[in-house]
Amino acid sequence: MAVIQPSSPSTERSRLLEPEQETDALSQSEPLDDNLLTDDSSYSAFQKADKQLIVILVATAGFFSPLSAVVYFPALKSIATSLGVSLQLMNVTVTMYLIVQGIVPSVFGELSENIGRRPIYLTVFIVYIIASIGLGIQNSYGVLLALKMLQSAGSSGTIALAYGVIADIAPPHERGGYVGIAHVGFNSANSIGPVIGGLLTSRVGWRSIFWFLVIFSGSVFIMLLVLFPETSRKLVGNGSMQATGINKSFIDRFRQNNKSTSKVMSKPRMKFPNLLPCLQLIFRKDTAIVMFSNAIFYMKYSCVQASLAPLLQDRYGLSILEVGFCYLAFGSATAIASYGVGMITDYDYRKTARAHNINIDRVRGDDLSKFPIEKARLRTVWLYIFVSATATSGYGWALEYRTHLAVPLAMQFLTGLAVTGIFNVCNTLVVDLHSNQAVTVSASVSITRCAAAAAGVSVLQLLFDAVGPGWTFTVIAGLCYGTIPVLWLEREKGWQWRLER
Repeated sequence: MAVIQPSSPSTERSRLLEPEQETDALSQSEPLDDNLLTDDSSYSAFQKADKQLIVILVATAGFFSPLSAVVYFPALKSIATSLGVSLQLMNVTVTMYLIVQGIVPSVFGELSENIGRRPIYLTVFIVYIIASIGLGIQNSYGVLLALKMLQSAGSSGTIALAYGVIADIAPPHERGGYVGIAHVGFNSANSIGPVIGGLLTSRVGWRSIFWFLVIFSGSVFIMLLVLFPETSRKLVGNGSMQATGINKSFIDRFRQNNKSTSKVMSKPRMKFPNLLPCLQLIFRKDTAIVMFSNAIFYMKYSCVQASLAPLLQDRYGLSILEVGFCYLAFGSATAIASYGVGMITDYDYRKTARAHNINIDRVRGDDLSKFPIEKARLRTVWLYIFVSATATSGYGWALEYRTHLAVPLAMQFLTGLAVTGIFNVCNTLVVDLHSNQAVTVSASVSITRCAAAAAGVSVLQLLFDAVGPGWTFTVIAGLCYGTIPVLWLEREKGWQWRLER
């Protein structure tokens, strides 16, 4: 039986949308009907509709982290020609983007815990908009490189913040579903971004890419300013406390029932970020295994995405616009899979609970020290790994032998479907393992995955020149297969390791 945690403050906060009816108190021992539970009021004071809006907002914000990388992949050759540099130097901008993407979330993560999620979201978007304006008007490679790093600093924290927000508002049994919804936003950039980049570059020129990002990010900034509430549990508890100052959304300021809220949020504390907690989490054996596995697949994902445009242009003679449309195969697969994988993740949770005779606490959230969360999250990951690794190797050999264009694109679609499942499983599991440090552990994930991706992308062209795409992606597929035994160890020993902490 899962242990019931003490109830959080029960005072209702003002709602972003029209409030739903409060549910009756339900006993832990009684069967729980999903239709009766419209609000996890003890774990979170946010109504279901509020949660959905919040997740849509953070998914849209997180869209910019991958978008800023992939939107200019089709334009790499055009930018290199315009600035008079080599394609290898343009790949350095991708590598440095990934390095910054790995470091910055560890800084913003702790700040968001102490001063709130909302101020950090607004800050990173201001940084992003300024960098994008600069990219639209610069004329030298050095400035391009510096501003791409600044742009990465503005966008990279949004994904780690999103996982923190989801942990704030969603109990474990529904967390996978919300992570899946967020991944729709993150992953749809992989298909939409290159098409936008290809269209703008071929019709208007590569500078228009960055002006598009200025307009789009400015619009999202306004949405966050007006609609996004504070969710940090350190400040507003389960969401029932009234936010103040910059932590209070504009729409909450105009809600009349805000005046009746009796409790005010804790005072934010500005503290210099300490990177040590992020590094410590990386070296804990249970989280290290999950992060290592996630990093391998992120490296594979980055290498596939970064290589697609130049390989298709060189081997198939495609135009910039045609290359942009080719990214739809991988991107559409990840977008389609994101929501479905989230539902599978939640199903695996319920299935595991039944197998261990545990009644899910849908009101307060389960005590995961009494729950085999590793078995639940890793229940179907083996299928994802097999499909993703096999399709990656097939993608490389299809390019090696210049098969019909449909073959490498089909391989891209398959690996996109499967790698989405792996990212969902790994990211949800690390948040489960450290739900009280959700943003910090997500920042640790960013460090490991971006370090692996930067290393992979930096040597990718060298490997192509030495052994060709076939053997290059076969080696990468071998690394992916190598995650099977370590994740099996996590599944079997992870619960025990958690209890020994």
